[in-house]
Formats: sequence, structure tokens, C-alpha cells
Amino acid sequence: MLNPKAALIEVMAAVQQRGWCDGTGGNFSCVLQRDPLQLWMAPSGVDKGQLQESELILVDGAGTVLEGSGKASAETLMHLAIVQYCNAGAVLHSHSQAGTLLSQWALSKGGLELSNLEMLKGLEGIKSHATSVLLPVLANNQNLAELSAAAAPLLPGAPKGILIAGHGLYAWGENLFQAKRHLEIIEFLLEQKWRQLILEGLGIKP
Repeated sequence: MLNPKAALIEVMAAVQQRGWCDGTGGNFSCVLQRDPLQLWMAPSGVDKGQLQESELILVDGAGTVLEGSGKASAETLMHLAIVQYCNAGAVLHSHSQAGTLLSQWALSKGGLELSNLEMLKGLEGIKSHATSVLLPVLANNQNLAELSAAAAPLLPGAPKGILIAGHGLYAWGENLFQAKRHLEIIEFLLEQKWRQLILEGLGIKP
């Protein structure tokens, strides 16, 4: 069984290989302990697919770096909000093409509806494909304290994910591997959604 740092490195590399965090995009965290809160995280401004265990940083509940030489991303505040309001054990933030595109399209609609697909059952608590979930979408804001505060009331009812317009997806779970599953499921559903919209625009009913 992998230690938490090795497991986080493995998940980040897998997400990067899917093309969901190109360049220095994305950010990833895994809770080490809750009292006091400490998270292993990727530092800001690095290629997440090339990161080594020794380069991870350990941050506390205020986002202060306790261990490691890297800088904590401003997005650490969103990770901390998700951990707090959803009791998450891990938070994964991707920058996929589908997530970036659809988050902009759905912003004015108050959320992105995903429905009637078998893959929905990969989200914790969903037992049937014959259902619909609303993925919240928030306008991007470079002030992460304000963005996190805006996200807070939406997080407990969200289907294990939230979109930031023009930016990407935050997905989470009780542990790292559940968070990875939720990220993969939601990214699949996002891919399906934009393809569906293209077909509908061509007058083709899927």
C-alpha cells in the first residue's frame, strides 16, 4: 500500500497523462491529519506530472507551509474550504478542455445539469442512471478568499464537484482514490455534455 505522499504523486501523474492539467495547471491535495488539519499538496507553479515526493509541501488549516520549500498556491484556500464543508479527505483540481469550455457556457445558467448516463453511478450516493445532478458553476475570481466564501454554501449539496468558469473543475472524496474516481467520472460526463451540445446544434438527437 502506497504512503500518502507516494499515492498523491501517482494520482497527479495519472491526471496529467489524461491531459487534464497541462503545463503547470491544476492543484491537488490529500489530508494527512484533521486535528490539527494538515494537507499534503503540490506546490504552485510546477509540472504536476513530473513532481517528486520530496517536492510536496505540507500546509496547515490556514494555508501556511509547514514542510517543504515550495510555495502554496492561492487555490489552497479553496481546497481548505472543500475539506471543511464536505469533510473531504482529498481535493483534485483539473484544467481540462471540457471543464474550461462548459464552465463558461453554463455560468449564466446557474449550473451544469448532467443526467441519464450510467456513469453517474460512479458518484457517491447515486444508485441509478435515471437521475440528474446539477454541478454548481461560479464566476472566476483571483481573490481566492472571496471565491472560497462564494463556494462555501454550494459545496455540501454539490455532486462531489464544482466548476469555476473559464478555469476548471474541483472534485473531492472521502479519500484520495474516491476523489480520483469522482474526478474521472465528472470529466467523462463533461466530455459527454459538450459532444451532446454539438450534436444538438447540428440537429442530431443522440
